[in-house]
Amino acid sequence: MTNETWGMVRGELLKSIGKNNFSAWIEPITFDRLEDRTARFHAPTSFIGSWVSQNFGDLILRHLASAGVGVDRVEIAVGKPTRAPAPATNGAPAAEPVAATATAEIAPVPSPAQLRSPAAPVTTAAPAAQPRAGKADDLPGAQLNPNFTFDAFVVGKPNELAHAAARRVAEGGEVTFNPLFLYGGVGLGKTHLMHAIAWELRANMPEARILYLSAEQFMYRFVRALREQDTLGFKQMFRSVDVLMVDDVQFIAGKTSTQEEFFHTFNALVEMGKQIVISGDRAPVDMDELDARIASRLQCGLVVDLHPTDYELRLGVLQHKAETMRQRNPSLNIAPGVLEFIAQKVSSNIRVLEGALTRLFAFADLVRKDISMEMTQDCLSDILRATDRKVTMDEIIKKTCEYYNIRQADMMSANRARAIARPRQVAMFLCKKLTTRSLPEIGRKFGGRDHTTILYGVRKIEELMQVDSQIAEDAEILRRALEA
Repeated sequence: MTNETWGMVRGELLKSIGKNNFSAWIEPITFDRLEDRTARFHAPTSFIGSWVSQNFGDLILRHLASAGVGVDRVEIAVGKPTRAPAPATNGAPAAEPVAATATAEIAPVPSPAQLRSPAAPVTTAAPAAQPRAGKADDLPGAQLNPNFTFDAFVVGKPNELAHAAARRVAEGGEVTFNPLFLYGGVGLGKTHLMHAIAWELRANMPEARILYLSAEQFMYRFVRALREQDTLGFKQMFRSVDVLMVDDVQFIAGKTSTQEEFFHTFNALVEMGKQIVISGDRAPVDMDELDARIASRLQCGLVVDLHPTDYELRLGVLQHKAETMRQRNPSLNIAPGVLEFIAQKVSSNIRVLEGALTRLFAFADLVRKDISMEMTQDCLSDILRATDRKVTMDEIIKKTCEYYNIRQADMMSANRARAIARPRQVAMFLCKKLTTRSLPEIGRKFGGRDHTTILYGVRKIEELMQVDSQIAEDAEILRRALEA
């Protein structure tokens, strides 16, 4: 194969993958020689060589074959170019000088079976090429869960704003907020929405470079780049993406060097107009160990809280999951009231809720019986027992005082200062929700207050939980602590 032939192939690649992808990935590599039906190329960095092999290797093979070149595989080595460039053909930029030596790190092209792997992560830039399956260390991003799509996400009042914001980003057009920051407790749907955005962007913008990974993976890659003295390759990878998605950003809080690099990556992408989506378990301002500069930058975009689930949302999730399971096993029937019973009893988070239903369906399938209320109570006895643990008003008052750092005497007093009154109302709300005590009984426990005062306090907290994420989070944390 001559440099002229490679120039023609470059022209076809330019048409196939677009100017941006061509400039970023194909233009830097250079043709060396054809040997033993292997086309040998060189790349300026190991990162570029690995990326081209994973994402465009199969495409290069097809275009070489179409040009009449007898080639079975492609190898890309890291080397320093020393010879003259190949002539431009069909409007493609001229080929870079090829490397003189071949003693370099080889990035072999994956096999077709590997390229067709359904578990490949969303980091492909061209629709015809997919990353190869392999070790996690070799993959640019994290695996995406095929079940985490917008169609599978049940929308309710606690998560409707987060869902709408995620949908807006996933459309792929111009977004007025950057970054989008999603936060909330465990099992409320943050990761589901992150994956759904990536899947939707992949469909809407097939040529875009979309990188999804956890903050832990970001840190690991940064440490690895430092160890291998390849920080340039690290920076090139993260600054070359069109959409960067980082899950569980709280993981890098307190890790100074990683935070510094994340800060510079964040700034570089924002300046280039690239979209960033981040999730965490708390709001940026509540992450004490997070660098103040990063927290400030994160708050410049849209910060959305996923509130704890309510009964309606839990029931909707169960109905959706039950319908999916029944499609796989149509002969399995669920007695009326079972889903409502589970939604009422299991209120910790969506993961526990779905896990309970999965266990129930698996048990019913194994014993070949329909799902009855009796089977539900037997099969889920450990989960229901944990939920049914009796919580006393004394425990609620004690835990609430400890959480807000106030005295129990203040809780019972007539002090109406907000620092005292709001925790008192939270405790009233929890007493009403977690115990079977009547309003007059709760009133007597709180210093002999009238039942109307208790009712007002309960309703006030219910209203605030819809508009004040901090109150909602406080009530959820206390509820979990009391039910643990």
